[in-house]
Amino acid sequence: MNGLTRREKLITDIDKVLEILKKSKVLHLGLVDGDEPDVVPMNYGFTYEEEKLTIWLHGGTAGRKYDIIRKNPKVFFEMECDLIPFEGDVACKYGLSYSSLMGKGVATIIESSEEKQRALSVFMKTQTNGNFEFNEKLASVVGIIKIDVSEFTAKHRPLPKNNSGGEYNV
Repeated sequence: MNGLTRREKLITDIDKVLEILKKSKVLHLGLVDGDEPDVVPMNYGFTYEEEKLTIWLHGGTAGRKYDIIRKNPKVFFEMECDLIPFEGDVACKYGLSYSSLMGKGVATIIESSEEKQRALSVFMKTQTNGNFEFNEKLASVVGIIKIDVSEFTAKHRPLPKNNSGGEYNV
């Protein structure tokens, strides 16, 4: 994905990208309703199969995000983990170490009970590392959004080597 200006922060190792997906617990889903942006924080599940990232979201069966996706299924997402604030000897040396993942794709509202059941199992595996099975009755009371990710970028901002000296460049 284009746009990352600090290339030294770029993560290209897919195992490290998958770690971010495993550690993060909230995805910020970006939608566009006409000319108005909207961001919704959501829990998620993911699969990475055959070099293809898919993200699964769940929520109620109706609402604004579903209405927006039906009109415009193009989405953007962001998540972060390993947040460690740090201090410096001057204001601009304060900051936050983190790992993050951003990407875009196309969202689909899932209607099939079988696909909803699979998505819920993936969701619970991501959120709890547990194995859960779902039936048609449980799947019928939730809405599932599938994001086919077209591109993503991961980055890591490390802790500075020296908080009080000049080694760290903002």
